[in-house]
Amino acid sequence: MPMLYIVATPIGNLEDITGRALRVLAEADLIACEDTRHSLKLLNHYGLKTARIALHSHNMKKSAPRLLEMLRQGKQIALITDGGTPGISDPGSYLVAMARAEGVKIVPIPGPSALSTILSIAGAPTGRCTFSGFLSPKAGRRRNQLKSLLDDGDPLVLFESPHRILKLLEDLRRLAPARTCLIGREMTKVHEEFLEGIPEKLLTELGGRTKIKGEFCLFVMGLDKKHQVECQA
Repeated sequence: MPMLYIVATPIGNLEDITGRALRVLAEADLIACEDTRHSLKLLNHYGLKTARIALHSHNMKKSAPRLLEMLRQGKQIALITDGGTPGISDPGSYLVAMARAEGVKIVPIPGPSALSTILSIAGAPTGRCTFSGFLSPKAGRRRNQLKSLLDDGDPLVLFESPHRILKLLEDLRRLAPARTCLIGREMTKVHEEFLEGIPEKLLTELGGRTKIKGEFCLFVMGLDKKHQVECQA
């Protein structure tokens, strides 16, 4: 029976993978990877020899139909990204939508996600939270997106690159100078780091570094609803 497995893989530490995920990756006919070279490190670590094919944002419209045809032929395909859960600010949704339209059985194999990782240590109520992934790289549009998200008053989680993290913090300093933030950098990796404070403090910390490296996940504390009403009065 054809199946498309959506397999979560480690965001850093290779030990952060489930036994079920390893079994599925070993038994699949093919693994669709965001970057086959990057994923090879994980597969080699666990001695997995399953064939790989690239499926990323630049080739998905060409590769997805090919993968769909394999599924029609009864193949079992596992979809992974460079780290975390496919479809959460990572490639995957395009193929999943095509497979679902064809009636292919889609099986999620849950596991690591930068989103759940940062929320788990935020130390704040997150029953209601907004996740917006990467905002626009264009300054004006990014500020407009951020303002709209902040105005909602809910806790907020964003992803950002090392090249734009300071710009995002500058926007936060202007729009929400008193909101406490938690930055997760290189989470679960050797150089894992967490920084907490208002945007001004984080700007001072990161801005003073010679070079900023790593992947960033940013949690912005929610605005107390009572305080929000008082501010709007």
